[in-house]
Amino acid sequence: MPFPARGRRVVLVPRGRPQNESERRELLWSALEKLLELPAAELQSTMASVSQLLAELFEADKVDIFFLEPSTQTLVAAGVSDTPMGRKQKSLGLNRLQLANRGRIVEVFETGRSWHTGHQDEDPEELPGIKFALGIRSAIAVALEVGGERRGVLECSSAQAEFFSLDDLRFLEVTTRWVGVVAHRAELVEALTKAATEQGRRGVADELITVLAHDMGNYLAPMRARLELIRRRAARAKEAEDLRDTEAALASLEGLARLTADLLDVSRLDQGLFTLRVQPLDVMQLVEEVLAAARTPTHTFQTRGPEEFVLIGDPDRLRQALSNLVANAVKHSPPGGVVTVEVERQNREDGSWAVVSVSDQGPGVPPSLLPRLFDRFARGPGSSGLGLGLHLARQIALAHGGTLEAESAPGKGARFVLSVPGYRVGPVSR
Repeated sequence: MPFPARGRRVVLVPRGRPQNESERRELLWSALEKLLELPAAELQSTMASVSQLLAELFEADKVDIFFLEPSTQTLVAAGVSDTPMGRKQKSLGLNRLQLANRGRIVEVFETGRSWHTGHQDEDPEELPGIKFALGIRSAIAVALEVGGERRGVLECSSAQAEFFSLDDLRFLEVTTRWVGVVAHRAELVEALTKAATEQGRRGVADELITVLAHDMGNYLAPMRARLELIRRRAARAKEAEDLRDTEAALASLEGLARLTADLLDVSRLDQGLFTLRVQPLDVMQLVEEVLAAARTPTHTFQTRGPEEFVLIGDPDRLRQALSNLVANAVKHSPPGGVVTVEVERQNREDGSWAVVSVSDQGPGVPPSLLPRLFDRFARGPGSSGLGLGLHLARQIALAHGGTLEAESAPGKGARFVLSVPGYRVGPVSR
């Protein structure tokens, strides 16, 4: 129910307005047609057009379409009519109304009840800036719902006393429902446009990354060969310093080669070209090979598991996944930290599984990053990588019909659990 104008006479049809029900109905249909004819655009520009249309329709000095900004608990005018009072409102900053400051517009938003007054300047509950700085005397306001949710308020204002009638209020209530439909359409168009733009940018970026990775791969092989020759010469000449520097350069080159391979594999995954070459493999031997390649003078590795453990899988891909998990653990562990790799057999309802966990003693994964940790290009605060290693490791697990999960608590390190189905115990054919 609308709030009544306090002790004042209600003028049902102001001067210049339609005088009968037929004229009002015709005006309403005309307004609705104009609303639906508005071109699909982003929300801000659409609401600006709607507010201007309604200002002309109601002969109002100002029309606002407020939307709640949840982060600041503020009603923000997404649409303000381009009128003298509307421009003045913006200059005074009254197009942003904090819920905590109260006022009639906030009351309409919180209660969902429509508001009508012909003497707002005498209302003790109204904000002084609304009454005196803008000089509003008459106002009608209706809660705005978008997609079945109360999202804001639509208000018409006038500097004249008793300017809006109760018929105007009922007219605005009907119109506001249609404004909600228009707003919902604008938001959908805005979201689709944003998604299409993002998809286009990502497609271009993916293509550039793939071309770059492919070209980098062409240069890496001759670089590695040349460094190997230098290393051998240094070894024959017993040049310890040159040998140490060459081995460090080869290690860096190997890291670059792994990054290039990851980039190309991500591209193959997207194109459906990622294949597995399965064969029997010794899981414990695979783990030892990965740890031997990852050894650093500042970290210690621990392994636990059965002496012999044979799995049917792609050894190159599983080595790649484990290498990424171990490299991630080393990167996030402090100097002197311990990286633990555990292998165990599990009998589950759907068969036998091999479970390999990699644990570190680092700061842990931030809670905000954990839900998207395995997304492509997901990066945490301070991360220097591209965020491909964990994404690719999970894709390799999924390709084997398995899973890769992360467990972490801030300050207590992280544990990654790679689970792969279908193993058997026995000697490996060599």
